Amino acid sequence: MKKLIFKTNDDWTGVITRLTLGLILLPHGAQKALGLFGGYGFNGTMSFFTGTLHLPWLIGLLVIVIEFAGSIAIVAGAGSRIWSALTIILMTGIIFTSHIHNGFFMNWLGNQKGEGFEYHILAIGLALAIFVNGSGKYSVDEVIDRRNK
Repeated sequence: MKKLIFKTNDDWTGVITRLTLGLILLPHGAQKALGLFGGYGFNGTMSFFTGTLHLPWLIGLLVIVIEFAGSIAIVAGAGSRIWSALTIILMTGIIFTSHIHNGFFMNWLGNQKGEGFEYHILAIGLALAIFVNGSGKYSVDEVIDRRNK
């Protein structure tokens, strides 16, 4: 099982997909965890999740952990298959709980009630590519994979 989780192709595809996904998720996670980039920080985000969205505390915590710690791990290529699977679950949940009613497109012109789910579909696609391909070159997974051979 360990070999399967950390196995990676020695290619640039993994590097490109993991850096793209990780660097896109990281600011969103930093908003929620640290209050950076205009975010509410951990306490404010948890209050919003539990009070406004009525999510269980554990789900709110998992959202923050996946977006923040998971994005850092994906960038480093550390357990990327696990983190990408969690990202797929997260983004699917976000689509169906918060964005499905707003349609596909982002709200670029401000004429929708909220944001669509196209961003989430892109994140799911990148996460699927990482899940199938692995982390690629220059990753922690590559080092572990080499040691397992």
